[in-house]
Amino acid sequence: MRFKHILLIFTLFFLVSLQSQSTASKQVTTFSIEAPQLDSVKKIWVYLPKSYQHSEKRYPVVYMHDAQNLFDDSTSYAGEWKIDEYMDTLESTESIIIGIEHGNKKRIDELTPYSHKTYGDGDGEFYLRFIKNTLKPHIDVTYRTLSDADSTTIFGSSLGGLISFYAVIKYPKTFGKAGVFSPAFWINPEIFELVKTNPISENVKFYFLAGTDEGETMIPKLNNMISLLKSKGLNDNQIDAQIIEGGQHNEQFWAEHFGKAYQWLFN
Repeated sequence: MRFKHILLIFTLFFLVSLQSQSTASKQVTTFSIEAPQLDSVKKIWVYLPKSYQHSEKRYPVVYMHDAQNLFDDSTSYAGEWKIDEYMDTLESTESIIIGIEHGNKKRIDELTPYSHKTYGDGDGEFYLRFIKNTLKPHIDVTYRTLSDADSTTIFGSSLGGLISFYAVIKYPKTFGKAGVFSPAFWINPEIFELVKTNPISENVKFYFLAGTDEGETMIPKLNNMISLLKSKGLNDNQIDAQIIEGGQHNEQFWAEHFGKAYQWLFN
């Protein structure tokens, strides 16, 4: 009986160990950097293309939020996006992927550009200044990057989609493209007024994704935003929008559609 008890404990320990093993590829490394704009230290995940070590070329960069969910199943909240696995399959249109870990309890604050009386203080402007003024200069010095706006993409889902969209509208000279998955426009309706009252660069590109099972307001608000962008002069070469029947607000949905979004943004 005692032996069976010990064997059961060992088996459970072994299973837990397997579940906690990293699934990140060897192309992924991490480092920490001070974020004075946020009065914190940020952990950054870096994916380098497989060709990086054997070439002298420079690469475009994709900045992504919620890094805990991008590369590694053991750190993800509800499954990873498998960004590294997808990027490892590419032989062209390669990029450096920079994942920025969210601030846990500060996540909502960091990823919302405007304050909300219930959900947060709206520190998204400080978060973007960290990326723009601290992180990006460090990445451009440390790695062989293409640092111009056309080669710099910002990408995220939910609140990450909201802040990515805001970043391209507010800082088009830094971020030229955005992957905007399931954007939480509802939490900061001020974003519509920002678009109405600001010129939109003729060079920016947006890829939108949303599912029909993401709540009653997701599709209407996204369609309203797309109509607003088109009224500002953006054309079909600058906007792609995929509405997926049955798509839900989760990592699996976003992971399944990352590759298509990436290819459209870079081709």
